[in-house]
Amino acid sequence: MKYFLHDTNAFQDEKITQLFMEFGYEGLGLFYTTLEKLALQEKPVITSVLKKQLFVGKKLEKCWKFMETIEIISSNNGETFNKQLLNFSETFQIKKETNKKRISEWRKNQENAKNVTCYESVRNEPKVKESKVKESKVKERERKEEENHSPFELFLLENQIENNDALEFLSSEMWFESKAMQLKSQTDILIEKAKDFLVDIRHRDQIEGKQLPDLRSHFVSWFKLKREAEKPDKPVNYRLPTYD
Repeated sequence: MKYFLHDTNAFQDEKITQLFMEFGYEGLGLFYTTLEKLALQEKPVITSVLKKQLFVGKKLEKCWKFMETIEIISSNNGETFNKQLLNFSETFQIKKETNKKRISEWRKNQENAKNVTCYESVRNEPKVKESKVKESKVKERERKEEENHSPFELFLLENQIENNDALEFLSSEMWFESKAMQLKSQTDILIEKAKDFLVDIRHRDQIEGKQLPDLRSHFVSWFKLKREAEKPDKPVNYRLPTYD
């Protein structure tokens, strides 16, 4: 898992407030760093290993026990986990597999539609050509299939972009809203530019293996350079950077 949900009002939670009252920002730091480790593995982690990674000594051991007491982390059979994070991980994996399956089925149907064969008729040619009838059926089938896909899924399919992180990237409307404020742009404009960005790096064979954080950071750099290059006082000829 590359990210997990963190509500902006998390500090208002009663248990988080308890943790802060007892251990201050040190307690909050240990808790959220623990969540990051658990989210990275997407499953319970051996408690002794987790404590070693987080340098939990005598001082932080009291904080660890307190977090277990108020049940913001749980330990069982030598493993540590967070219940909400486990539920989110399961939902995330189900959604990811579902999207992958839908895209695969859509591509397969598209390939089958392209391989529809025609044969020469020995009968008198009908008034409506058979090829037009088949073409109409294919278009109708494609229309029904498109209704089951989001606009972002269709965009990736039409541009032959096979990256699940690209779909998550385009679907992250909250991220685009925050970046639009920072970049002094509009959310819808930023999303459209993100589409251009994905097509651009696909043509450069640089999208394979790109994970969500890479796509976001590269897009911001790409967008800034693009905007600078499009200013009236800038020369028309410019080169965008390559991303290894």
